[in-house]
Amino acid sequence: MKKKHRALKIVFICVGGFLALVLTLVGGFLIFATATTLQVKDFEDMAINGSVTTKVDKSKKMRLLTWNVGYGALDEKQDCYWDGGEGVTGESKEVVEGNIKAINDKIKEINPDVFFIQEIDINSKRSFKVNELQMLRDNDETNYNNSYACNFKAGFIPIPLYNPFGKVEGGITTFSKYQITESKRVQLPIPFKWPVSLLNLKRCLLVNRSPIDGSDKELVMINLHLEAYDDGEGKAKQLKQLMDLMQEEVNKGNYVIAGGDFNQCFSNVDLSKYPKMNDWVCPIIDVTQYPDFTFSMDDTVPTCRSLYKTYVGNDKSYTNFQHYMLDGFITSNNITVNSLETLDLGFKNTDHNPVVTSVSLA
Repeated sequence: MKKKHRALKIVFICVGGFLALVLTLVGGFLIFATATTLQVKDFEDMAINGSVTTKVDKSKKMRLLTWNVGYGALDEKQDCYWDGGEGVTGESKEVVEGNIKAINDKIKEINPDVFFIQEIDINSKRSFKVNELQMLRDNDETNYNNSYACNFKAGFIPIPLYNPFGKVEGGITTFSKYQITESKRVQLPIPFKWPVSLLNLKRCLLVNRSPIDGSDKELVMINLHLEAYDDGEGKAKQLKQLMDLMQEEVNKGNYVIAGGDFNQCFSNVDLSKYPKMNDWVCPIIDVTQYPDFTFSMDDTVPTCRSLYKTYVGNDKSYTNFQHYMLDGFITSNNITVNSLETLDLGFKNTDHNPVVTSVSLA
């Protein structure tokens, strides 16, 4: 009996030691994750780069672009773990740099007055630690003012276990040929609870203000990338905050433009040419609920493709691959939308196509 008791004691000690080790490791990771995740405030002033002092001229048309650049890693050869694929990083550092260069070259060709960029990395394993924001700034610093807001920062994301995402730091950025007098990061509701929230995006609005020549009103430009992977409640809360902010600016008599990746489609868009082929249901924003605004998406070309597999061969067909309409603009009704176009670039360098609009201020 004594031998049995001794054996049981040894087993209990071993099991207890193992459990203590697991708890120590988990506790240590949670402390590390808490220390390295993005620390957010409701409102935060962002640095403004560049020396452009040009005011908005109401007599001239304004050209804007929005583009989710997929952190330079989600080109046509890639799939992604979050969408049901296996990919975690881009193909190589050189490919990531090449994708960002190609994207920047296209932006230069389009020559927008303002462009909104989403999913731009600064220091992430998934994009081989390429400072993509600096690449854009190096090329456009003399022509544009620029501000940036972080929406994703984590010291280490441990999934998938076979190849963890590791360190992530990235966000959204706006470049403008007009003077930016103020740039604020506005925190959006976070739908995920602790500790899951430690490893998820802290989505935000990047709100820039520009003076209008001969007017005491302002042009308010809002860059956004709304929630993607929640149950829908987070998207609804984030949309409400966005529209409340826009309405507040309209009530002041200001001109307001919001552009970006909504991860939702507008109800005035025809989705019939892009049949549903996976489990994700794209939420629809009922535009009739917001009579003071114009909602613009060009459905002749999809703005986004799914990342559940690579984008090659016959799979590029709209009937063989899941495509979405997620990117566009919302403008206040004192702004006229002259034209809107989704440029069909075949998702060569990112999983989104750029959307370009021309507007006039009344």
